Amino acid sequence: MAVTLPGRRTRSPAPRTGGAGEPRPRRPRITWARATPYLLIVPAIAFELLVHVVPMVVGGYLSLIRLTQFFLTDWSRAPFAGLGNYRVALNFSGPLGSQLARSFGLTLGFTVLVVGLSFLFGICAALVLQRFVRGRGLLRTLFLVPYALPAYAGIITWKFMLQRDNGLLNELLVNDLHLVKDPPFWLIGGNAFASLVVVSVWQQWPFAFLMTMAGMQVIPEELYQAAAIDGAGTWQQVRHITLRMMRPVNAVLLLLLFLWTFREFNTPYVLFGPTPPDSADLLTVHIYASSFITWNFGLGSAMSVLLMLFLIVVAGLWGLWHRRVSRDA
Repeated sequence: MAVTLPGRRTRSPAPRTGGAGEPRPRRPRITWARATPYLLIVPAIAFELLVHVVPMVVGGYLSLIRLTQFFLTDWSRAPFAGLGNYRVALNFSGPLGSQLARSFGLTLGFTVLVVGLSFLFGICAALVLQRFVRGRGLLRTLFLVPYALPAYAGIITWKFMLQRDNGLLNELLVNDLHLVKDPPFWLIGGNAFASLVVVSVWQQWPFAFLMTMAGMQVIPEELYQAAAIDGAGTWQQVRHITLRMMRPVNAVLLLLLFLWTFREFNTPYVLFGPTPPDSADLLTVHIYASSFITWNFGLGSAMSVLLMLFLIVVAGLWGLWHRRVSRDA
């Protein structure tokens, strides 16, 4: 018999578990607070499927059939090719495969030049403006103008400047500076590649400048002051402090610049049209010409899939390298 002491309250006995009459635990009700995050990402998932996933699936299907101009009205009548389109594209001894290999090599060289120059200009400008110089805000605004302009507007402006007759560049070289006698062609022939590199660097380097400038903001100023007291010069500070602490930012920046530049389409298409000169026949424009000029959509789709796989491999190798470097650091 339980005895209750005065001034104390007895605890109720704990409920027994495992009894036959034990009530089942209630399932948590789905409330609006729990469902709201999932409802908010539904439009993003839907647009991702519509814009990226569905075209990739359709492109993969087109690469497996012989879709030419004779079967555009009814894709179901196009004969199944299997890996035939890929064999044609990767047959480097054949005419189409050799042209694709040449375009790939040209695109790779173009990408290395544009990424290297854009990164060099961007980090140099960020280093200069990192110091407290007069007019730094105005210079930052001017440097970001190419990145803020619409791509087509900037490229069309460059196209007018590079015209042989009455172009601003030839007017400057021939009539003002008298460096050359005859105005050169900048949009055809061998000079087309140099023009393409210049316009692409003009577009890309402000992004590199913006990224590196933002990354330098988190470096403590005390590190530079301590290095200066120890006798380190400007180059030593940049090498051992700035570049070392900027490694994660620079790694991501170089990957983004490589991916964007390698699949660049707007710049060569606006400068030279759908049939660029051989010196500026980048891979994306070559794929476009194979699809919409020769009307061989199956072969063009196979080339597009190969391009996508190459960029996926590059991104994967970069991820493995970055993980190893981060682990060793």
